[in-house]
Amino acid sequence: MTLINGLEELKIDYDNKKLNQTETFYEMLIEKNKVMNLTRITDREDFYVKHVLDSLLIVKLIDISDQSIIDIGTGAGFPGIPIKIFFPDTKITLLDSLNKRILFLNEVIEKTGLKDISTIHGRAEEVSRDKDHREKYDLALSRAVANMSVLSELCIPFVKTGGQFIAYKSSDSKQETDDACNAVKILSGGDINVSRYKLPESEIYRNIVLINKKTSTPKKYPRNPGVISKNPL
Repeated sequence: MTLINGLEELKIDYDNKKLNQTETFYEMLIEKNKVMNLTRITDREDFYVKHVLDSLLIVKLIDISDQSIIDIGTGAGFPGIPIKIFFPDTKITLLDSLNKRILFLNEVIEKTGLKDISTIHGRAEEVSRDKDHREKYDLALSRAVANMSVLSELCIPFVKTGGQFIAYKSSDSKQETDDACNAVKILSGGDINVSRYKLPESEIYRNIVLINKKTSTPKKYPRNPGVISKNPL
């Protein structure tokens, strides 16, 4: 009931198909985790709370229905896979730099029968320079563990003018977020809006950072791989 209770708290519609897809995803993740490091969260209830409900937490902030979304540094498929399961009208792109993870996600997509979802193996710094992906998305998401200034440079170039970038951050990330103001401004983002929420069925708090894209990002960003993390904006 943990998942169902959490979905109801978030006011997200569900049916047996969506619940079964989520369970299939969990089983595949646990099986694959035996041979490659995908997650430290292996307990079923923890998976529901810390991965699935956490991924869906953004519905408290924005309407994601019918949006084109890129999940940058998706890892084991979060937040992109849960969002696609429970909001099937979204168009999802999963991006990750490790091909083994992308191959696993392709297996999940096939087994769960998800439609209108694609994967890309590549680095965000390089893919965002591709005309097929630069400034093409309504929404860029990232749960990746990286400094907010670094994440902004990696993610904002994917967002179309008028779109949004959302980063999932820990509840103690205020200083890091404050320090990213200069980077966001340079990259043509607007004000940094931080909302704090409690994860359903838990005592865990999460900061959701939202940035609106005001105009086109200057063509020189993102900078070359390696430079971004060594010398954040």
